[in-house]
Amino acid sequence: MADPKGFMTTPRRDWPRRPVEERVRDWHEVYVPGALLPIIGKQADRCMDCGIPFCHDACPLGNLIPEWNDLVSRDDWRAAADRLHATNNFPEFTGRLCPAPCEAGCVLAINQPAVTIKNVEVAIADKAWESGFAPPQPPDRLSGRTVAVVGSGPAGLAAAQQLTRAGHTVAVYEKDDRLGGLMRYGIPEFKMEKRHLDRRLEQMRAEGTKFRTSTAVGRDVGAAELRSRYDAVVVATGATAWRELAVPGRELAGVVQAMEYLPLANRVREGDLETSPMSAAGRHVVIVGGGDTGADCLGTAVREGAASVTQLDIYARPGADRDEEIEPWPTYPKIYRMSAAHEEARDLRTAPAADADARLFAASTLRFEGDAAGRVRSLHLVEVDTARSPLPGSERTLPADLVLLALGFSGPDRGDGLIDQLGLAMEPRGTITRDASFATNVPGVFAAGDAARGQSLIVWAIAEGRAVAAAVDNYLTGNSQLPAPIGPYDRPMAV
Repeated sequence: MADPKGFMTTPRRDWPRRPVEERVRDWHEVYVPGALLPIIGKQADRCMDCGIPFCHDACPLGNLIPEWNDLVSRDDWRAAADRLHATNNFPEFTGRLCPAPCEAGCVLAINQPAVTIKNVEVAIADKAWESGFAPPQPPDRLSGRTVAVVGSGPAGLAAAQQLTRAGHTVAVYEKDDRLGGLMRYGIPEFKMEKRHLDRRLEQMRAEGTKFRTSTAVGRDVGAAELRSRYDAVVVATGATAWRELAVPGRELAGVVQAMEYLPLANRVREGDLETSPMSAAGRHVVIVGGGDTGADCLGTAVREGAASVTQLDIYARPGADRDEEIEPWPTYPKIYRMSAAHEEARDLRTAPAADADARLFAASTLRFEGDAAGRVRSLHLVEVDTARSPLPGSERTLPADLVLLALGFSGPDRGDGLIDQLGLAMEPRGTITRDASFATNVPGVFAAGDAARGQSLIVWAIAEGRAVAAAVDNYLTGNSQLPAPIGPYDRPMAV
């Protein structure tokens, strides 16, 4: 604890964002470049080095947060990077994309603003790359065992890196033409520039991990054939089966899934397309769904030049402060949060009819109406109570040339045939069944990440990848020294 009084003398300061009018004209990350390092040492000083640091339990990776806070406050970046990478393969991803349950579990957050844990994390990660503190770590010797990892999202990449470093020969199979899963084609550039992903992939290649892109297991390569070629297989395909909205007018042109819309915008940034065929430019956009994917659509539509953008959230607007009766510390509370995209929508007044920023809360979609050509032109909604029952007289209509459905995901997509060809047992909710060692009902086949856990956070996906790597290593060698931060049945802290 570098400054015993830091939490009393230093107020919380977050990484400042660039002005809205500036950042919506480009696709760069929203934060002011270089503005974090001058403030982060004092912010790390606010950490109290608690006797029982609940931030450890709030983070499924078990990040050694008080330790690297202390090291940052002492300007020992190399040691801080070592501590950070000891528990997290990809801190530059989580430092930008994770909603920081660790901060909700910060002891200081009982009665003060939490330590800026996420900002400290990303500062360490970026400093490590700039200073050469994240070199490739190829194994000293090879085990002679081979592993196929299906899926290159955070769970698959974490599993692959851990198993490669343990000495196994690992090949990652990805159905898309580029690696990264939703980090590549789902997450917009303004939340995480893809150079961070590409840099980590180059590290993994230098360590010996092999990558096979544009290869859908079950379609381009038979799943049974893959199983016969490798000593073990890890299925980490994510939860990409999106939820539908069964209301009249769903069939109209212009009513599309968020994950049909976002990849096209990302492909424009990759240089594959000049403009997206689903561009929001000049259109009245309505986003159905109040989660992070909806916010990603919001920020994307604003940058594409939408005429208006409104986001519908079926839940009532949460309060600004934690409800100690319903969601006591250290659980992650449902409170009103202002993402960068919502801040942009608020300042630019993209949704004049919205309750706050671009959002209409307690709003349920009734139906869509279209024109004679079969293209959507309006969305009818109704206000609902806490039981989601319509409130009489609250129906209203929004203009809508483009409707984006961001309703979450139910489990892995079975369209490629991987699950059926392997004969994997499935849970009633649509996820892959596994036992306490991450093993499926098929010998030598393991499941990790959202494909088995269900839709979750990036930090849980990385923790799953690390844990399944330890299970596979134990299966192949009879023991393992790899860390296993979570079990397959662990869940976030809740009441």
